[in-house]
Amino acid sequence: MTVGCWFALLVMLGSVVGAILVTPWSLAATPAAVALLLTFHGLRHRYGAYPWRRLRAHLGYGHGIDELARRLDRPAAELRSAAPVYRAVDIPKRRGGTRRLHVPDAATKALQRGILHRLLKRLRAHGAAHAYERGRSIATNAAQHVGRAVVLKMDVVDFFASTSAARVERYFRRIGWNREAAALLTRLTTHEGGLPQGAPTSPRLANLVNRHFDVLIDRTTRRFRGTYTRYADDLTISFPEDWPRKMRGMVQRVRKVAKAFGYRVHGKPKLGIFRAHQRQLVTGLVVNQRVALPRETRRWLRAVKHRARHGKATITSAQIAGWDAYAAMIGGATSPAPGPADRGG
Repeated sequence: MTVGCWFALLVMLGSVVGAILVTPWSLAATPAAVALLLTFHGLRHRYGAYPWRRLRAHLGYGHGIDELARRLDRPAAELRSAAPVYRAVDIPKRRGGTRRLHVPDAATKALQRGILHRLLKRLRAHGAAHAYERGRSIATNAAQHVGRAVVLKMDVVDFFASTSAARVERYFRRIGWNREAAALLTRLTTHEGGLPQGAPTSPRLANLVNRHFDVLIDRTTRRFRGTYTRYADDLTISFPEDWPRKMRGMVQRVRKVAKAFGYRVHGKPKLGIFRAHQRQLVTGLVVNQRVALPRETRRWLRAVKHRARHGKATITSAQIAGWDAYAAMIGGATSPAPGPADRGG
């Protein structure tokens, strides 16, 4: 907020007070009050549903490092001197290639787990987020898109690394930490300018920081009578009818929103549009008529059990039990009960 805006706000407040003290309210105070309300509406438009909270964050006010130390149960000096250490680990992707993880050392991991459980655990993500959220899974994510005419799948490139440290710091300031504490929390939870994939705080922060990202896409999707969910970097949008023009417009809108938040969406190899006569897969599960494992997976599991019954097991009994539990979870998948996280804003 500029100095001019502050000056205008003070003038309006002075006008209201002066009107109350000097002239009858009905004659002079009303225009000043209207001007003050219009100013508040402008603040609300700029800073969201809680303008004064956002304004305080914009000005750098909030809880400091002493309060942060109290909540984490660690000395403030220890937090200030903490130097996160990571090691790079390359793991194979399921569909080829490798994924680079940045795994924190024991001390860094312990500190990040404290931040996760003591600061982030009870904060709200948007209702469209299904990854890393209690009571939600790939099955609840898929259940939102069962029996739809069209399913649109998009994928964000380098999702965690592209969730910038600047956005993380703005989020910490927005939830009530002052500049110094927000900068420290950002230093403790980011690496090389983004969220490190492999840190315990990264999945939760990715959902929290992207609440407004989810709000914008969900709002547009609902306008088109569609359903939107996000499972980490996988974006899924489905529609009850096949509207080619709306589909093209939706793809363009998602790309535009993603770019505004510093993301890039994969092109055609990972951009999929699946209609009802095709197999519709969402987070690896079939959703044409109900949530189900793909046919080839079900056949494989039946063959594994058959071999196990005849003494030719290829996986352990514990692994078979795990697959059975997984199949049962998917078979009983329904939409998660609506809660406070489902109220976008």
